[in-house]
Amino acid sequence: MNATALSLVLVAAVVHAAWNLAAKRISSGGTQFVWLYYTVSAVLLLPVTVVLLVAEPERPQWSWLLAAVVTAVLHVAYGVVLQRGYRVGDLSVVYPVARGTGPLLSVLAAVLVLGERPGVLGLVGAFLVIAGVLVISTGRTAEDPRAVKAGILYGLLTGATIAGYTLWDAHSVTGLGVPPVVYFGLGSILQSAMLVPGALAGRAEVRRLWREQRREVLLVAVLSPVAYILVLFALTMAPVSLVAPARELSIVIGGVAAWLVLGESNAVRRLAGSVIVLSGIAAIAAA
Repeated sequence: MNATALSLVLVAAVVHAAWNLAAKRISSGGTQFVWLYYTVSAVLLLPVTVVLLVAEPERPQWSWLLAAVVTAVLHVAYGVVLQRGYRVGDLSVVYPVARGTGPLLSVLAAVLVLGERPGVLGLVGAFLVIAGVLVISTGRTAEDPRAVKAGILYGLLTGATIAGYTLWDAHSVTGLGVPPVVYFGLGSILQSAMLVPGALAGRAEVRRLWREQRREVLLVAVLSPVAYILVLFALTMAPVSLVAPARELSIVIGGVAAWLVLGESNAVRRLAGSVIVLSGIAAIAAA
């Protein structure tokens, strides 16, 4: 992977871990919280999207809208399932399982379906990242075993949505040629619109979240687009089979934050898994 793509991915990983920590701090509000931060993101990105559409040398294509619709559906599923997982499980279970399952499925699909050939070192790095994630996510991480099982289940479901939108987004910005910021901006608007029924049904919860946890909503609304737009640009420079696992530096940051900020346990195992993840990222960087 070239240095520019790797740099974008690593910065995105730091930002991604930060917004997931903020999301975990939300005391409740599944669909309503997701609608709130998608809507704030859409409002912030709307003027930028319009300017870029006007200034784009290539005329907008209908395929751009179709691409945005598909990614919006996948991201809505991702946001709702992830937030549900955070309500029933620990950050140190849900986050690494989700972030590990996603790149594993992405790499397999990129190799088997898209015909990518990342090389032996790149594949070794990818699977080291996944192995490190498994080390982080195994063992006793909560007092209630049911919470662990629920966290793993929702982590796996979230990982499946991650793989889906990662592969589709790679196809959209490379195969369809959709400009990354325009693509994400259109997707954000559609994501907000899709969740309007849930927001209307929980109007009281939306008002409470905005009144009591506005800071977390704003943090996620700003940091989530920044993280993913950086990844979209990286996908225009490097294959998805390398970009997807390299993003998982966020596992290391998220794991340490869960220990230091949220007081979750098993720091030794978490840090050991982090070393394995970092080794995988180093292999990917050298591929």
